[in-house]
Amino acid sequence: MIELLSGALVFAYLVSGVHFLQFWRRTRDRLFTHFAVAFWLFALNQLAVSIPGAVDETAGSVYLLRVIGFALILVAILDKNVTRSER
Repeated sequence: MIELLSGALVFAYLVSGVHFLQFWRRTRDRLFTHFAVAFWLFALNQLAVSIPGAVDETAGSVYLLRVIGFALILVAILDKNVTRSER
């Protein structure tokens, strides 16, 4: 059951990334590319954690992709607000 939910979560992250990429194609706003890449990093992280025996979940290095993804979202939001205030 856990494998099914983990696979569904990976799929949801991938679909979310594609959704943000479609927004980027329509608007050419960098915010959407940052979000798409962040969600794809979340998918890679979930995939790495869900493979049994591939990685040790107690190690902190497993969640490095997730931290990078959240940092990328933070950078995207800050970038959007800084460029808006400069106009």
